[in-house]
Amino acid sequence: MPELPEVETVRRGLEQAMVGRTFTNVILRRENLRFPFPENLVDTLIGRRVDSIRRRAKYLLIDLDDGHVILSHLGMSGRYTLFDGEKVDQFTTPNDSDERSRFGTATGFDGRHDHVEFQFDDGSVAVYTDPRRFGIMDLIAIGEEAIHPLLEALGPEPFGDWNANHLAQRLHKKTTSIKVALLDQRIVVGVGNIYACEALHRSGIHPQRQSKTLVRKDGKPTKKLDALVEMVVEVLEQAVEVGGSSLNDFADVNGTLGYFGHHFQVYDREDEPCLKAGCGGTIERITQSGRSTFLCPRCQR
Repeated sequence: MPELPEVETVRRGLEQAMVGRTFTNVILRRENLRFPFPENLVDTLIGRRVDSIRRRAKYLLIDLDDGHVILSHLGMSGRYTLFDGEKVDQFTTPNDSDERSRFGTATGFDGRHDHVEFQFDDGSVAVYTDPRRFGIMDLIAIGEEAIHPLLEALGPEPFGDWNANHLAQRLHKKTTSIKVALLDQRIVVGVGNIYACEALHRSGIHPQRQSKTLVRKDGKPTKKLDALVEMVVEVLEQAVEVGGSSLNDFADVNGTLGYFGHHFQVYDREDEPCLKAGCGGTIERITQSGRSTFLCPRCQR
């Protein structure tokens, strides 16, 4: 599943291409993704201008000039692909256009999973492709984000005012492992499995360590917890800079693969040597809550 760095990468790409553009047409090639599309989606969007594009956790929020917001989640395999007017003219509509789009291999899967097509006044097109159809697309009023069922329980953004004191308040009574706690979107949003493994390794914390042991008796964060928060932010910032990770074929809006996989210290490196200077340990893989965790048992305590 695309995590915060991947979604932020997509947001930045969409922002450059869509802000200031007006919808001239919207094509829906099915009735639903994970949930049904709003009945008024097409009629509401046509003629509306995109004013800004935000991100909340792993959700994209596309603000329109009439006060509506397109709420979009990429699910497991969703992606947006952008085509400028010149590129659009290079594609012809197939005979069975109700089933597949004209963009074919340019979006993958011969166009059969191009479920939504946004057309703009400058001739450009944004195509949403999702072979597993776990993505979400909803339409809400601006200002309702805090009460939307998918957003209301979300925790703080790691790039905001979040700090070790905030995290300590959420962890001081938790007996769950610190890795599982980092994946809890009510505690902090967008970290994800890959980046939790990497941050825990950089901060020298064993992923199975009880969360409450990282908080002092007076409720203040330990030095280890201070380091963890710093490393979470550092890992996420580095991943955003290189376009995220490209596991499961993630690509940005131009089809470019993310390069953070080249910076993995532990993730997907089972039985390989730990890269920390002077460690000499070997990376192991364990399972936590049904997901793979990678760690160095020598330098993570």
